[in-house]
Amino acid sequence: MNWIEALLLGIIQGLTEFLPVSSSGHLEIGQALFGTSGEDNLLFAVTVHAATVLSTITILWAEIVALIKGCFTRSWNSEKEYIAKIALSMIPIFIVGIFFKDQVESLFGNGLLLVGCCLIVTSFLLAFAFYAKPRQRENISYRDAFIIGLAQACAVLPGLSRSGSTIATGLLLGNKKESIAQFSFLMVLAPILGDALLETIHILQGEVSVTIPITSLIIGFVAAYISGCLACKFMIRIVQRGKLIYFAAYCLIAGGLAILLS
Repeated sequence: MNWIEALLLGIIQGLTEFLPVSSSGHLEIGQALFGTSGEDNLLFAVTVHAATVLSTITILWAEIVALIKGCFTRSWNSEKEYIAKIALSMIPIFIVGIFFKDQVESLFGNGLLLVGCCLIVTSFLLAFAFYAKPRQRENISYRDAFIIGLAQACAVLPGLSRSGSTIATGLLLGNKKESIAQFSFLMVLAPILGDALLETIHILQGEVSVTIPITSLIIGFVAAYISGCLACKFMIRIVQRGKLIYFAAYCLIAGGLAILLS
C-alpha cells in the first residue's frame, strides 16, 4: 500500500466512520479496488479506526470531561448513570470480540457480495427509522442501552453501519435525536481502543507480520483523524435534523453497485 492509497483510504474511513454508510464496508470496497489484501488490511483498519476514536474524543471533549468529573463525586449522579449505560451497551461487542474474533476477522475476506448485502440492510434500517414515529423518551434507559449494544455487535459485519445501526435502533426505541448520536459515538471508544491495543501487542510479539510502510500508516492515520473530526460534527447535526433518509438511498445504491462489482 503506497501513501496515495493510504491517504484515500484514510479519508474514506474518517468520513464513513460517523456517517451511517459503514466505514468497514467502504474500506473493504476501497481495498478491493486498490488490490490490497491480507494482514495489511486488518492492521490498516485498526490504525485508522484508532484515528477516528481520537477524532471522537476531540469533538466530544467537553462531554467526556464532564463525565469523568462526575465520576469523582461520592453520590450517584447522572454522569455515573450515563457511564453505566455505556458500559452495559459494550457487553455484546466484548462478547463477540472475545469469543468470535477469528470468525469476525474472516468475514473481512469474503468480498464485495457480503458488503453489498449488508449495505442494503443498512439502507432498510435507516429508512425504517426515518418513517417510524415512536413516542420519544427523555433519557436512554438501561434496556435501550443494552439493545443498542446488540445493534453495535451485529454491525461487525462489513457493510452494516455501526453508527447507522446504533442510531437507527435508538430512534426506533423512542430516544431523542439530540442524545442518541452522542451516545452512539461514545459507546464505541473503549471497544476500538481495546482492539487497537490487542493488535499492537500481537505485532510487538511478532504474531502479525507487517509489510505495509510505516509512512502509509501515519498518512492514513492523519487523514482519518482530520476527516473524522469533520464527519463527527456533521453527523451530529444531521441526526438532529432527522435527515437519515438520504443515507438510506445512498446505501441502497452503494450496496447494489458492490453486488454488481462482486
